[in-house]
Amino acid sequence: MASRPLVTVQSPKAEKTSTIKLPAVLTAPIRSDLVVSVHTRMNKNHRQPYAVSKIAGEQTSAESWGTGRAVSRIPRVAGGGTHRSGQGAFGNMCRGGRMFGATKVWRRWHVKISKGQRRYATCSALSASALAPLVLARGHRIETIAEVPLVVADADIDAVSKTKDAIALLKSLGASNELERVASSRTIRSGKGKARNRRYVQRRGPLVIHNKERGNEALTCAFRNVQGVDLCNVNRLNLLQLAPGGHVGRFIIWTESAFKELDNLFGTRKADSKQKSGFRIPNTVLTNADIGRIINSNEVQSVIRPAKPNTFQPRKRNALRNKEAMHRLNPFALTRSRRSVAASQKSAAKRKEKVHKNREFVKQLLAPSVAPVRGENEFAPF
Repeated sequence: MASRPLVTVQSPKAEKTSTIKLPAVLTAPIRSDLVVSVHTRMNKNHRQPYAVSKIAGEQTSAESWGTGRAVSRIPRVAGGGTHRSGQGAFGNMCRGGRMFGATKVWRRWHVKISKGQRRYATCSALSASALAPLVLARGHRIETIAEVPLVVADADIDAVSKTKDAIALLKSLGASNELERVASSRTIRSGKGKARNRRYVQRRGPLVIHNKERGNEALTCAFRNVQGVDLCNVNRLNLLQLAPGGHVGRFIIWTESAFKELDNLFGTRKADSKQKSGFRIPNTVLTNADIGRIINSNEVQSVIRPAKPNTFQPRKRNALRNKEAMHRLNPFALTRSRRSVAASQKSAAKRKEKVHKNREFVKQLLAPSVAPVRGENEFAPF
């Protein structure tokens, strides 16, 4: 790109607005399939191991009765005088028995993810957040904001210390519809999860990405009580926040310092990252995905060999089945085929000559023997 587009820094209080260059990572290729794959594996890495007790269902003195009593050979509770005596035990089909394939705590809970895939997925999620159609397709209400990506001046963020200030800032940026959407989406979860410390569900709102250090808690205290709003440091970007559920296109609000830090963090098209050793943002295979437009362009059509009028354009032939197509691809194939034909003809002639000799030999063996003619004095009588 000879010239990079500019992004306006929004400031509700300042009279004049400034512009900054769009970071190169926001033009990275969008691989939604890779985002889904990495998100699925990352989502497994915060699970806690669980299992049933190793002695559950087998705390009974039961023993099989063996054969000959017209009952199955499942272990049965000993004793008498109660309903429990004689009942089956231990098996997963028995009342009070163990479960089949009991869960173990040494299950493979966590999954390793390559660093390259995680970085590629993060770049794709960031790039998708800079496209308004994808943000709208994800369900965010961004019709009233000024621009995507939305960048806010650092002075306005530093002035926020209370929740009412954070809400006022979001409304001044045009995100009031988004806040209403999140607030109205809060409902009780269906199923048993409502009794397991996750009673309510609601939609995700905007993600505020800043460049503040962990010691500064004013920004966190201001935004943490706003429904649906998440905070993230630009140096600790998390795909679970950038693409919740594996769906790209989250509505992100950037601070000016965090937006400028992206080039140092991910690098540009011509320079490597300053924080990730040897990393450069991935390149797109196609700069224009409209293949039909490329084929029908004047540049491509001008160099294509024109077809003769009133002639049928032959379709592509399989070189393994069509000799002419193979000869065009491999000129030696013609010589090789001729040699093979000559060799086959020579061997056929040899076989024919051998068969002829065999037939002649057989004729000589089967021919009737002729008795010799006796002379006058031969075998004369006594």
